[in-house]
Amino acid sequence: MRHFFIITNPYKDQGLATTKEITDFLSSQGCSCPVKIAREIRPGSLTYTDAAEVPAQTECILVLGGDGTLIEAARDTVGLGIPLLGINLGSLGFLAEVETAGVRHALSLLIADQYQTEERMMLDGRLFRGAQCMDDSYALNDIVITRSGSMQIIHFHIYVNGQFLNEYNADGVILSTPTGSTGYNMSAGGPIVEPGARLLVITPICPHTLNSRSVVLSGEDEVVVELAAWKKDAPFRAEVNFDGGHAVLLEMGDRIMVSRSARTVRIVKISQVSFLEALHKKMSEK
Repeated sequence: MRHFFIITNPYKDQGLATTKEITDFLSSQGCSCPVKIAREIRPGSLTYTDAAEVPAQTECILVLGGDGTLIEAARDTVGLGIPLLGINLGSLGFLAEVETAGVRHALSLLIADQYQTEERMMLDGRLFRGAQCMDDSYALNDIVITRSGSMQIIHFHIYVNGQFLNEYNADGVILSTPTGSTGYNMSAGGPIVEPGARLLVITPICPHTLNSRSVVLSGEDEVVVELAAWKKDAPFRAEVNFDGGHAVLLEMGDRIMVSRSARTVRIVKISQVSFLEALHKKMSEK
């Protein structure tokens, strides 16, 4: 590899110190490495890049930040098919596997073409209001349907391949990919899934029941979440959120249809440490 594109989260890379270290090193090796610094579009919300900004010759996108930064960068550039390497400036870093201390070694391996790539599945989600499709988007991590505003619960029905599965009274529901299983899904008590699997995980959020569990489905299944009335005249405010970014307000009776996407994201794998070894390390951290 000789051509890189760098996306930096300035909140994570204070003073752009790591960005400068990387650009200086790559330039010294004769590599191209234009930089895109994420900018704030509203308080606490960043926009990372646009696919049109990535040079055509780019062979790898380096993403400096945490897992959230890598997920947003992957969404922005998914149509390009360019692999991404995450450099972890955050905390957990399941996706962003390279730590700052190992940056130069990782870059040397990339330049020498000593790396592998993993394909991660994504989800497509479509919002239907009656027969009309009101919105559609996609997610690398998860599609989350949750209450919005006042303290209330949501009543919803879940169908799999047209067959009724269950109904819930809960704060919401997470529909997660294997990649997203270590995110909100894990925090909500859902299972951790090997990231190369082709599965879809349904995890209710704070369900008002004593026997509710996550459900793991085939990646070929289609899930529909239908929002229903909890009780007569109860207030209703809810939204569907794709990867924690793209959010749409929902109305009673809306249906969100979720299925495996034809899109995939390519993640660069440099470390020889297996997912289970990395998981053990993360779970052992205090």
